[in-house]
Amino acid sequence: MRRSLTSLVRPLTATRGFSTNSEKIVASVLFERLPVVIPKIDPVVYAFQEFSFRWRQQYRRRYPDEFLDKSNSRGKGDYQMEYVPAPRITETDKTNDRKSLQRALDRRLYLILYGETFGAPGGKPIWHFPEKVYESEESLRKCAECALQSVLGDLSHTYFVGNAPMGHMVMQPAEKMPDVPSYKQFFFKSQVIASNKFTIGKCEDFVWVTKDELMEYFPESAEFLNKMIIS
Repeated sequence: MRRSLTSLVRPLTATRGFSTNSEKIVASVLFERLPVVIPKIDPVVYAFQEFSFRWRQQYRRRYPDEFLDKSNSRGKGDYQMEYVPAPRITETDKTNDRKSLQRALDRRLYLILYGETFGAPGGKPIWHFPEKVYESEESLRKCAECALQSVLGDLSHTYFVGNAPMGHMVMQPAEKMPDVPSYKQFFFKSQVIASNKFTIGKCEDFVWVTKDELMEYFPESAEFLNKMIIS
């Protein structure tokens, strides 16, 4: 049974500046698995490629038939391999197992956690990204690394893309939750490298979701996330 998707705060238009003495800074990690297979071609793109191929065929160089016959012939001892493509739809796709990386192979997957985090009202568990409040780390990037390492245990199968955050938002208390502190949230991108399974800790639950599915867990931040995340 899916837990209720409670949004803590409402994002406001970010203003330039780093922080004030009373405002906390949170480094969050958008941890993604890149597509494993080539995405399906859009029907419009496929139609254009088909048209381009047929157009080029009109002006292609024609070779003598005897030349083509020789190139197509095979010797008796030639080895032939039959190629059978792997299915694009896996068993975890059929069962909608969002804890597995063996799903949505042609899409990017993002890791989100369910548990306690900074800014949660009354210390209640909520859905959130791997994140950590900035303290005395050398940089925000280091803070983000610590956040992801605390969840995965080590960073041997991760790659952080750049030193600068990919986006940030100012989080303000919602009208019904005035006790929630305001803070600035900076997002860093990290990618899965050479692994299809992680031992996720420091949370009550976790899921790997596509961009579309991600919006189900953060409905009030959907507009910001949709702009920040390409696909």
